[in-house]
Amino acid sequence: MTILVTGATGTVGQHVTELLVQRGASVRALTRNPERARAKLPEGVEIATGDLMKPETLEDVLQGVKAMFLIISSDEPNADLNTDPQVLALAEAAGVKRVVVLVGYEEGPVEEALRASGMQWTLVKPVEFMANVLADWRETIRTEGVVREFYGDALSARVHEGDIAAIAVEALLGDSHHGRSYPLTGPEALTRREAVRAIATAIGKDIAFVELTEEEARQKWRDQGYDEESVEFFVQMAKNPPENGYTVLPTVEQVLGRPARTFAEWAIEHKREFL
Repeated sequence: MTILVTGATGTVGQHVTELLVQRGASVRALTRNPERARAKLPEGVEIATGDLMKPETLEDVLQGVKAMFLIISSDEPNADLNTDPQVLALAEAAGVKRVVVLVGYEEGPVEEALRASGMQWTLVKPVEFMANVLADWRETIRTEGVVREFYGDALSARVHEGDIAAIAVEALLGDSHHGRSYPLTGPEALTRREAVRAIATAIGKDIAFVELTEEEARQKWRDQGYDEESVEFFVQMAKNPPENGYTVLPTVEQVLGRPARTFAEWAIEHKREFL
């Protein structure tokens, strides 16, 4: 059975690909950048070029595929990706039987189309990725030993991207996940200050935490290229985070039979990134 992994070089998709290969699955990786995919993915993975925003590029890619890991948008900063729901119609017509979707902030047209299809489906709905701190904090930790953030007491039940991938793989390979929606969190809710302290402990160096004012935070995000709508969303998420973003759930342990990995464990795994 060939499994198509979309976003195969992304934060979660790369883990999904590697775990499927370890389980002996035949994996076809969809990418818009085949050179990057060949450099990042394990040997034996079939590289297929296509674009989720251009369904017509996927007709050949979907042939022979029986299960698919589908992303809705990219997890890379400022990336341009919004999956066209027509992808699901093409997948069903091509004979795909099972789809696992990595849901973004909220469900949308792709999830609606999937529920209306005749395919088996599972929704994987994580809160904030632990890996997001690489994009947010890595550079200033490495060069200055400091993190500058807005609202340092904001709580988040960040989830390990490897745990997200492990849930997705179980849903792709197992027969008991159809129609399930899995909200995923880590095993604890930490403030931004506490997360920075965990990284400091992992690397054995002090890291200063500098709390930005709201206007300083807005300007920082503007300088990073975000539009005003995104900036406003970031501010409101920091000041008034949704309860599901910091409420710890047991889903990872229930599905995988082991505890979700902690942020301290993640920090130790990635400590070289901060040195």
